[in-house]
Amino acid sequence: MKKILLVTALVLSIMLVMGCKSMAPTDEDYVRLYDKSTGLILDGAKEYIVKHGDTLHDIAHKEMGNGFYYPIIMLASRGVVVNPDKILPDMKLTIPDLEKNKADENAKKSMKNCLLGFADLEKNKAKPDQKLIDGFKTEAGKL
Repeated sequence: MKKILLVTALVLSIMLVMGCKSMAPTDEDYVRLYDKSTGLILDGAKEYIVKHGDTLHDIAHKEMGNGFYYPIIMLASRGVVVNPDKILPDMKLTIPDLEKNKADENAKKSMKNCLLGFADLEKNKAKPDQKLIDGFKTEAGKL
C-alpha cells in the first residue's frame, strides 16, 4: 500500500512540475515574437555592454527613460539576447533611438507589437506579474 501511495505521489509531482514548466515562455516563443516585430530603426542606436548585476529593466530605465522598454532592447539586440532572464556580463546590447522609432509609423508599430507580445508571454507564465503585464500594455498604448 505504501508503494502505491509513493508511486502515485511521485507521478503527480512529475506531472505538476511538467505542467508548470510548460507555462514558462521558451526561447522559441521569444524568437517568434521578434520575427513578428520587424521594422525597428537602428540608425543612431547606442551600444551598451552588460555589467555584472545589470537587468534589462534597469538598462532600459537608464538608457530609454522607462524600464518597460526592455523588450525593445531585446528586439534591437536579437541574436544576442533571446530570453530576458539570460543576460550575461559583457553581452553587447543595442539601444535604439526611441524618439526616432516613435516618429516612424512602421517602427512604432513594431515596438507596439513587441510590447503587447511580451505582455502575452508574461500572462502565460506560471505566476504572472500583473503590474508587468499592465506596464507593457500601457507603454504599447502610448505608441
